[in-house]
Amino acid sequence: MPFTKSHSLNSDGYASQTAWRDIQKFLPQSLHFTAEHCPVEEWWEHKGYRLHLDRWRNATAKIRLILHHGVGTNGRQMSMILGVPLHKAGFELVAIDMPGYGCTEAPAGQVWSYDDWVQLSSDFIDHELEADPRPIALYGLSAGGMLTYHSAALNQKVKGIIGMTFLDQRIQQVADTTARNLFMSRIGLPFTRAANATGFARAKIPMALASKMSTLVNNEDALRIFLSDSTSAGSAASMRFLATYSQYEPAIEPEAFDLCPVLLTQPLLDRWTPLELSKLFLSSITKVPVQTVELENAGHYPLEEPGLQQMADAIIEFLNKLSF
Repeated sequence: MPFTKSHSLNSDGYASQTAWRDIQKFLPQSLHFTAEHCPVEEWWEHKGYRLHLDRWRNATAKIRLILHHGVGTNGRQMSMILGVPLHKAGFELVAIDMPGYGCTEAPAGQVWSYDDWVQLSSDFIDHELEADPRPIALYGLSAGGMLTYHSAALNQKVKGIIGMTFLDQRIQQVADTTARNLFMSRIGLPFTRAANATGFARAKIPMALASKMSTLVNNEDALRIFLSDSTSAGSAASMRFLATYSQYEPAIEPEAFDLCPVLLTQPLLDRWTPLELSKLFLSSITKVPVQTVELENAGHYPLEEPGLQQMADAIIEFLNKLSF
């Protein structure tokens, strides 16, 4: 089947990309990949997609974690902040690139929706459990946090979800705060819905114009690298994706969610999605434990200590509780 490569990458995946290596220089040396602790690249072909995976294997791990990026990052950037500490702590991980991001390839002419992201995530959980019955938890950064909730609600087989923000875009305050400005949230989003309903679903807009991508990281030099990277913050999204992202209705609303515990790891210097936005959603989840851990000195995509270590510690503690 012919593929459309969303980005100018070769089939060797991240080996041919320099952006992630340039970003890694802004992270502590303790998070840099080593011969013993580094991902192995794989591809999963499903529903016409060729989805890229960063796999961190550990046959003795009692629980596995699937890492989800948001609309300004990719799977390799998830590996960069969590792979080494969690792998050292004895967990097995896999970071997946969703369509439009990283090294994943889509069928030629395909126009995917946010609903497709949720379904692909759920299908990947099933794929992993069919191959290996060890339990699975989910992690997501930024929009990936809510993706973990939507996927868990649809799949109903995961043991825990961890989010760096839980953003319900159906809430006007969330849409207003996360969009680039009020024009984009009050006029732009309704326009994407109208465009999706007509013949303009495949028309694209840079995510940096639709959202506050300028607040992705708190280091200006690192931000320039992110914004120039078409596999992450420099990506563009279709009218269909933006329309469905802003309107998605979960399989289980938060008031009824009783599947698994939830952890929010909230950066304290997050200039894009402050804590109150996640509280608007998480406050409705009352049937399972919901924990919030605040990360000191950390931005939306954290490059800073002690927040990075606090994040790893909180996730390790959360996963250890799930494995007993």
